[in-house]
Amino acid sequence: MQIVAQIVFLIALVFGVSFFVRNIKRMLRNIKLGKAIDRSDNPSERWSKTLRIAFGQSKMVRKPVSGFLHVIVYLGFVIINIEVLEIIIDGLFGTHRVLSFMGGFYNALIGIFEVLALLVFVGVIIFWIRRNVLNIYRFLCRELKGWPKNDANYILYFEMVLMTLFLVMNAADYQLQLNGAAHYAHEGGIIGGFPISQFIAPLFEGISNSTLIIIERATWWLHILGILFFLNYLYYSKHLHILLAFPNVYFSKLKPKGEMDNLEAVKNEVALMMDPNADPFAAPAEGEEEGEPEKFGASDVMDLNQVQLLNSYTCTECGRCTAECPANQTGKKLSPRKIMMDTRDRLEEVGENINKNGKFEDDGKQLLDDYILREELWACTTCNACVEACPVGIDPLSIILDMRRYLVMEQSAAPNELAVSLTNIENNGAPWPYNQMDRLNWAEEN
Repeated sequence: MQIVAQIVFLIALVFGVSFFVRNIKRMLRNIKLGKAIDRSDNPSERWSKTLRIAFGQSKMVRKPVSGFLHVIVYLGFVIINIEVLEIIIDGLFGTHRVLSFMGGFYNALIGIFEVLALLVFVGVIIFWIRRNVLNIYRFLCRELKGWPKNDANYILYFEMVLMTLFLVMNAADYQLQLNGAAHYAHEGGIIGGFPISQFIAPLFEGISNSTLIIIERATWWLHILGILFFLNYLYYSKHLHILLAFPNVYFSKLKPKGEMDNLEAVKNEVALMMDPNADPFAAPAEGEEEGEPEKFGASDVMDLNQVQLLNSYTCTECGRCTAECPANQTGKKLSPRKIMMDTRDRLEEVGENINKNGKFEDDGKQLLDDYILREELWACTTCNACVEACPVGIDPLSIILDMRRYLVMEQSAAPNELAVSLTNIENNGAPWPYNQMDRLNWAEEN
């Protein structure tokens, strides 16, 4: 029977990891649909930022309650899963608590794991109450209706179940050790600190060893299969940020937030205009073909750059950006969180199109209008509050600006007030409809 269990475990492990790798490859393919962008500058500063923000959670704790709870859940979930290494070894080789030879250090680890498991359980309950009972504004926005809200709750339920399975598994193991059951008893005495599960173990007193072994094995299997399921659920969930927060912060923008990027195509055109030796009517050099003019701005996900698409997959849907957005606070339709969620949804739709057809076939849709409305784009004040608020370095403003550029430079579809100002700047050198010679007339008025 033991060899059968090992074979089943190997099959489950290979299937779970393979499915995860397949999904990650698809995600990377989708991200590469965007334009390449060089973010390899200043590696030391980028690593410092990653350690401070992604690993150190420095922006999460700006909101003390949710930040502290998130740190507990984050650390607990990561550290507890160190035990997965032992579970994998035990599952493959048929051993039981193979790392227990470490003695007191192992006992201390088990004790830390259990305390963290309890803290994670409590933290998740508080998160559920905050999300479903307290009616916090950023959890009530229209983009969180349906699947996004359910997805967040599913993860909370799942974490509670995993922590419960872990503690019950340890409690059954502890009772089996007390009973001196074969394969569980150790010459060195009781292993593991069990500071939490020892209080669950009395519930198993009087139960036969065979029944206890069934309980311990069942919770062991459910725990590891649950972790494999959770690993593959990440791709379909907002919790993909567990993996992507680190590269996302590393590749985030280092320039001052108020500094906007210029379109390379526009810069090249201006440089050509300013070069006295350039001939704008010259034919392409021999061997060069005159391609299609570069598209200004973005109307679909393929027009965005790869970091922006990575941003969309990394979005935690926490709503801190939307809560800080002045346009949203005054009742406008704009929600920076929705911008990121819409971008990800459209990117996934494009990815499914490629999966089905082998390459992207025009589906008559695009990010602009079908997902993100023009009213949302023009409501933005470009204040960068959303970028500053994001705990993992996401930049919704860059997507808004690129889509605005498309509207203005490709479709001449700026709002009337802006169009008039642009015309005045072109003709009069100022946003006001006055001749340059009359611009100071106001100073002479009484």
